[in-house]
Amino acid sequence: MSAASAALREVASRNLGRRWNLLWLALGLATLFTLSLLLGRYPETGLISWDRLKQDELARLLVFNLRLPRLLTAMLLGMSLSAGGIVFQMLFGNPLVEPGFLGVSQGAAFGAALSIVVLGGSAALIQGSAAVFALAGLGLSYLLARRIRYGGWVLRLVLSGIAVSALFSAGLGILKYMADPLRQLPEITFWLLGGLSSITWIKLFSILPAVSIGLGFLFLFRWRLNVLSLSDEAAFSMGAAPKRDRLLLLTAAVLPAAAVISVAGMVGWVGLIMPHIARRLFGSDTRLTLPASMLLGGIF
Repeated sequence: MSAASAALREVASRNLGRRWNLLWLALGLATLFTLSLLLGRYPETGLISWDRLKQDELARLLVFNLRLPRLLTAMLLGMSLSAGGIVFQMLFGNPLVEPGFLGVSQGAAFGAALSIVVLGGSAALIQGSAAVFALAGLGLSYLLARRIRYGGWVLRLVLSGIAVSALFSAGLGILKYMADPLRQLPEITFWLLGGLSSITWIKLFSILPAVSIGLGFLFLFRWRLNVLSLSDEAAFSMGAAPKRDRLLLLTAAVLPAAAVISVAGMVGWVGLIMPHIARRLFGSDTRLTLPASMLLGGIF
């Protein structure tokens, strides 16, 4: 009994230490965000002081109209991709998957290219088309997985995601071949590279509802990932409905990822690497690892 009590005390102490580490990560994100907001080359290299912000209208415009929406979008981008990455890796039991695994990224790229080549290429159309086709990638993968009669549910989703990604990649190749090489092709290439230079408050507000709902749902139900990472039989015996719950969590993970990809373009590696760092620092319990992954993604 004494050995069991000692082990429980050790686990509780370790969890308390990890919660403190989460707090330090949050403070680090807030500090880095503030420094990034005020640090720059106007009016000279260094931090913009509060007095300067009160007196200099150009400094206020630079900080609040240019830097702030870009930084908020960058933070949400990192959080969304990192949260999506850890959800995908836990649900699929595969450390090499990330939010684009079910055709999300490839669908967004196809949607953006379709808008540029066929629909005129306005910023709103590119964003809307990318978001719609990113979600369509998840929908097609899910529907195709339901039609396959081979292997378990997770294996069928993996195979479906590979097929849908290949389909959208082929469509993107056709659109690039059709594009005007002097005007449309450079725009497609620039979008595929990803970036935040075109972010405004309007674009940030357009993705905020989807990102808030998706990340909020994942945070509230992060404990469910521990159950769903088990086999279907084990998860069912613990009161979960594996197919339904996995679909809900996958949708909640894809929704913010699709939203941020639609305005920032293709951004790789964040959703793949940050979950591994979070697990290295906080273990495999998603009650701690998922918020840690989100904070690390925001910092990154």
